[in-house]
Amino acid sequence: MLKVCKFGGSSLANAEQIRKVCDIMLSDPSRRIMIVSAPGKRSREDIKVTDLLIALANARISGYEGALELKAVISRFADIATDLNLPVAIVQEIEANLLERVHDDTANTMRYLDSMKAAGEDNCARLVACYLQKIGRTASYVHPKEAGMLLTEEYGNAQILPEAYERLYELRHQPGISVFPGFFGYTQSGRIVTFSRGGSDITGSILAAATDAQVYENWTDVDSVYAVNPSIVSNPHPIYEITYNEMRELSYAGFSVLHEEALAPAYRKGIPVNIRNTNNPSARGTMIVKERLNFEGVVTGIAGAKGFCSLNMSKYLMNREVGFALKVLRILADEQIPFEHMPSGIDSLSIIMRKDIFTPDKEKIITNRLLEELNVETLSVNRNLSIVIIVGEAMARTVGVTARAANALSKAGVNLEIINQGSSEISVMFGVREEYCNYAVKELYKEFFQR
Repeated sequence: MLKVCKFGGSSLANAEQIRKVCDIMLSDPSRRIMIVSAPGKRSREDIKVTDLLIALANARISGYEGALELKAVISRFADIATDLNLPVAIVQEIEANLLERVHDDTANTMRYLDSMKAAGEDNCARLVACYLQKIGRTASYVHPKEAGMLLTEEYGNAQILPEAYERLYELRHQPGISVFPGFFGYTQSGRIVTFSRGGSDITGSILAAATDAQVYENWTDVDSVYAVNPSIVSNPHPIYEITYNEMRELSYAGFSVLHEEALAPAYRKGIPVNIRNTNNPSARGTMIVKERLNFEGVVTGIAGAKGFCSLNMSKYLMNREVGFALKVLRILADEQIPFEHMPSGIDSLSIIMRKDIFTPDKEKIITNRLLEELNVETLSVNRNLSIVIIVGEAMARTVGVTARAANALSKAGVNLEIINQGSSEISVMFGVREEYCNYAVKELYKEFFQR
């Protein structure tokens, strides 16, 4: 049996946490592949190593020496190494690695930023492997380039290349514990490139899929996934089992436990994902699976996210005009604007987008084209929109769930701007004003979990 384990930044923030992480790995012989993030915050006021590296990169790009920023990064790793009683050589190795990156060419800013950001995970992996070796365990740092983590040349948003999986499979046969840095890989031309922020989750899922692991354990700082964000509702209902599809829907709408792209490789291979707590390893956590056998209620989880807008248009006899929606989407595509949802009526159409992408400048261009090219009769934009969703596999087999949710929001005085349900029927999305987002989530939680 093989388990692939990923540990987040909070699990690696200091020496004490790294000892916990290594104890977890050593407590189960099947845990043989370990993916590490960059060290996270040691306290609420602290700064993550990745953010220190971004500050260093920006200083260099701006033409400054970056000496203070570099010192801050080296000091974080040096403090951990000292507290773990590691040899001075590992700190020297990390410092040399950082200096090499710092003095790289800054002309291509995206490429330079990716190289600098990746230093957090890369050097954390070196440090953790060194600690395991120091306590007498068989362990090795794995260089992503040598292992075959080949990615597309999309700085800050790389994707795995299909041929990488066959090469990464060989990690299954490596003796002892393989310590693999998360978040980045290499292009075919040998350049460092990163996934989107939080991408160590993606690395873990890729390695689990590549090595045909029985389980992908994602270790973080919570006991489980909860039915609602704990910062909105106190002591929310824990979720012990959830499907890939349910988790994908909830991650999209604000669940931050797992990177929203991280499920894809595990999903395609059917590998269960177990969310666990580094600080409470005896907790069962949440198992993400292909199909659920046990349902505790009709709704599995509720989530809300701000930052959306809607482009609303109407035209008499729109439904008779062949290709109207296609023409609208082509105009959006011309301006590189992706859309999230597209609810419609016989003579009306709304496009839901992220408002940081649908900028005021883009809005002006697109609305002008819709008026001139498609003769849209009425046109409006709502930039004060959030989405709130209820998710549950059991919803598809239960009558009246949408009515219950809409009635609960109506009683709470929350006006619904949009209602949209996907064809899978495992989720219903409500569009509400941004100031009502968290309030709507609370009211829906009361309706489905506290009655």
